[in-house]
Amino acid sequence: MRLVLLGPPGAGKGTQAQRLVAKWGVVQLSTGDMLRAAVAAGSPLGLKAKEIMDRGELVPDQLVIELIDARLDGADAVNGFILDGFPRTVAQAEALEALLEAKGMRLDAVIELVVDEAQLLKRVENRIRETLQAGGSVRADDNPETLKTRLEAYRKQTAPVSAHYAGKGTLKQLDGMAAIEKVAGAIDAALAS
Repeated sequence: MRLVLLGPPGAGKGTQAQRLVAKWGVVQLSTGDMLRAAVAAGSPLGLKAKEIMDRGELVPDQLVIELIDARLDGADAVNGFILDGFPRTVAQAEALEALLEAKGMRLDAVIELVVDEAQLLKRVENRIRETLQAGGSVRADDNPETLKTRLEAYRKQTAPVSAHYAGKGTLKQLDGMAAIEKVAGAIDAALAS
């Protein structure tokens, strides 16, 4: 299975990706995790990425695609992969398609978890309150104001990716506001069709 999960921050992509990894024996590919691992390993790509990140710049699409290219050749990606957080732009989607075509692969599905942003903000506020009540700590960026900023960036950059995949007939939009188990069932049904 080769899958892209789309949706704004807090939509539950990571939760669903972990479930799919366990169910299908595929690997979850998070570009952020992959970049950090490449930097930590001191690989040539990692050194290039570190230099760019140290300047406070975004890693260019071509370097991210090279990282994904190398990662798809890993033994754990033989059964497939789930891309979570990539592609973020239409240019990245097109670069991914070219990469997969060169490898003789194609995406099996692109699933977008559609959410109500007002409800999503309430969800984050509740999660913060519950975490603090349980004695846990909350990440500095896990707050409603940061989420609003991230949602705005998502609408501008990543939402057009949905239209791109819809135009290709590969997009399946699901209600990301449903309970985790219902979202999981909807994803399973979408992958079976």
